[in-house]
Amino acid sequence: MQLQNIKGIRIPEHVNKLRPTRESVRDHLLIVIGLAIYAFAWKGLLLPHQITGGGVTGISALLYYAFGTPISISYFILNSILLVISIRSIGLTFSLRTIFGVGVLTLLFSIIPIVPKGTFINANDSFMACVVGGILSGIGIGMVFMSNGSSGGTDIIVKMLHKYRNVTLGRAMVYCDVLIISSSYLIFGSIEKVVYGLVTMAVYSITVDTMINGVRQSVQFFIISREYEKIADRINTDIHRGVTILNGEGWYSHEPVKVIMLIARKNQSLAIFRLIKEIDPDAFVSQGSVIGVYGEGFDAFKVK
Repeated sequence: MQLQNIKGIRIPEHVNKLRPTRESVRDHLLIVIGLAIYAFAWKGLLLPHQITGGGVTGISALLYYAFGTPISISYFILNSILLVISIRSIGLTFSLRTIFGVGVLTLLFSIIPIVPKGTFINANDSFMACVVGGILSGIGIGMVFMSNGSSGGTDIIVKMLHKYRNVTLGRAMVYCDVLIISSSYLIFGSIEKVVYGLVTMAVYSITVDTMINGVRQSVQFFIISREYEKIADRINTDIHRGVTILNGEGWYSHEPVKVIMLIARKNQSLAIFRLIKEIDPDAFVSQGSVIGVYGEGFDAFKVK
């Protein structure tokens, strides 16, 4: 049995392998908290004021307004169909967390009642309801995305767009949601309701984009480790980012060292740190923000 020395204590290797499990538990807990915030935003603010948002939840809201169908039932049925697409297109790992997210959110929609209009926001102030509801739902889904989870629905489509195209999550959501929100005119015959829905979508998208991508900042890593080959391989396969290996020399010891240079999105930083800690907790890591990164996988050149 291999042993690893950390801070003078020799710990069996199989104990160290439990650490990713703790991270997984933390991620799932954050997913549940985020979904609870999202469900409250709908049941406590948006549905009482008859505001339509985007995604499958928005479609379920339209069915609720038109036919009285419980939002939890239509949400679950529509997601069951989309999950088949998720498994084939995105992969089993994301799909498992999507199944978890869909199950939790369906349960939350079932147990959280629709509160009477005016309970949290003045009954005649639908604009404030759409703004606060958009912020809360964006915070909730942002927490879910940051934990590599999903609430299902058009999040699946958004995740595919974000995976294969250089487009922000917020912008991809706009493309998926405008048509759904505009459809509320067929039910209410009110442009005002459509405008409220679009305001909710805009606030929601900006909130999610801010939480996930910040201002689309990129970060630069310099990593010095004896396990540089393992770290570089895992960054390629798990993070899907290219790395460059630089030759260096420790000036005090005059020993040759390998330096991993890496450019990644800001929202990938946590996953990279987790990966490095798992392979080599004693690695030396420098992270810095970069103003602009241009080329494949990042922004296009904007000069004429």
